[in-house]
Parts: sequence; structure tokens; C-alpha cells
Amino acid sequence: MLSLFSVVFTFLALFLLIPGLFISRRLRLHFSLKNIIRFYKITASKYGDERNDERPMGEKEKRAKNRMPKHVAVILDGNRRWAEKRGLGTSDGHEAGVKRLMENAKDCFAMGTNTISLFAFSTENWERPEDEVNCLMALFKKHFKSEMPYFQRDKIKISVIGNRAKISQSLLGLIEEVEEATKSYEGKQLIIAIDYSGRFDILQACKNLATKVKDGLIQVEDIDEKAMENELMTKCSEFPNPDLLIRTSGEQRISNFFLWQSAYTELYFPNVLWPDFGEAEYLDALTWYQQRQRRFGRRV
Repeated sequence: MLSLFSVVFTFLALFLLIPGLFISRRLRLHFSLKNIIRFYKITASKYGDERNDERPMGEKEKRAKNRMPKHVAVILDGNRRWAEKRGLGTSDGHEAGVKRLMENAKDCFAMGTNTISLFAFSTENWERPEDEVNCLMALFKKHFKSEMPYFQRDKIKISVIGNRAKISQSLLGLIEEVEEATKSYEGKQLIIAIDYSGRFDILQACKNLATKVKDGLIQVEDIDEKAMENELMTKCSEFPNPDLLIRTSGEQRISNFFLWQSAYTELYFPNVLWPDFGEAEYLDALTWYQQRQRRFGRRV
């Protein structure tokens, strides 16, 4: 009887208790059977990919072998609704959203993602009430300053894309300071879209190509998809096109974000408001993405 108890206890320790403590402390997830199962699924998928690297692969296998997304893009939707449901002010919702943003970014990098793009402030957001816009700009300033030690310690390259014409000089100065301080880092990149729209991105790329033709630098015949991608704002990334795009709040559209870049992107629309989109929800997104990759492979 004692021997049977020892076997059962050893099994629980090896396969439930120890992994549970690891994901609770290392990944800051709740200790639960559901999260342990998520962890095992992702680990098994990564192990399977590593095993596949040891044998010759056909073209189809090569395209599908790495099921962890290199580039994850996120539309941060639902801060105001989150605050309204709790009887809080709009600024409280945005503060909670920024806090969640930094927590999730750290987890994404920890799980092997190379590039994270955040649709932080769209061009249309200028039409919101002035006090809300001022609140968002103040939050950008606050967190560019407070997170600088983290960016430098973990060697994360920061790139801010969008139209900078309306951004205040004080915020613009901070953006340029952060970009300059992190420009030499490789392997991890955080792209923050401020006053960005996909239409504006495509338009400015077309204008750049037209100018090059006018100046005799290229011929019209030289313009192809690669030339276009080299003029888009995401050219700052080693992985300019996202593998996975997440939009929270249940809205099933990408609005005006990465219109060109998302042609072959997996789109994930969880019915959860952004401040509630935590580590467990991100693991759900990864599990869904990996299942898609196993079933269909990388679409090209």
C-alpha cells in the first residue's frame, strides 16, 4: 500500500505539481489543470518541431516546421468597455490596458516570439474626446520612460511607426531617444503603432516609389511586391508580416491595421476585453495558432 502511494505521489509530482509550480511562477499563470495542459501542448509542439529538424524535410514540412509565430500583432481593443463595466473612468481603462500590454509583451518574448506589433493609437483615435487623447499621450510618455531599463536590460529594439506630424515635440523626443538607445539590439523587437493607419502606410509607400521613379532611381518595371514591402513602415523588422494577429473584444475585423502585411496572417478574435487578456488567454491563442499550422501549414 505504501509503495502504491509512493508511485502515485511521484507521478503527481513529476507531471502535475512540478510543472504547475513552474508555470505559476515562471509564466505567472494560475495553478490549474487547464493551464498545465496548455503548457504540455505547447511544449510538445516545440519538441516535435525540434525532432523534425533532425531528419530531411520536404517543401511542405519546411514551411510548417516552426509552429511558434515569429511575429505577433495585436489590436488592443476594449479598454473603455472594460472600465465602464467596472464603473471606472476611461483613463483607468487605458491605464489597465497599458499594464496588460507590458505584461503580455514580456510573456510573448519569453515564449519565443521575435517581433510584437501593437496597434496602440490609430489615426481615427484623434477624433476621441480631447481629455482621452491627452490621457493616452501622457501614458505613452510615462511608460516610454519607466520601461526604458527593461528594454535595455532585455535588449529589446523599439520601433514606433505611424504619422509623426501631430505628435507633440515632448513625446517625439522620447520616441527618438528610445529608438536611438535600442537600435542596435537584435532578436527581440517591439513595434508600436501611434497615429497609424494601413491606408496611410500603403499610400506613403506608393508615393515613395513614385518619387524614386521620377528621380530615375528605379523603373516602373522594377516595382513589384518586394519593392512595395521595402517601402512599408514594417520594413524596420526582420519579420515584417505578422504570422498571428490578435484582436480582443470579439470584433472580427482588422480595421485599418496592417492591411498589406496581413494578407497571409492567421486572424484570432477572442471574446475578451484587452485588460482581461492575460497569460492564459495568450496560451489559448498560441494553441489555436499551432493547431492551424499543423492542419494547414504556413500559407504563402
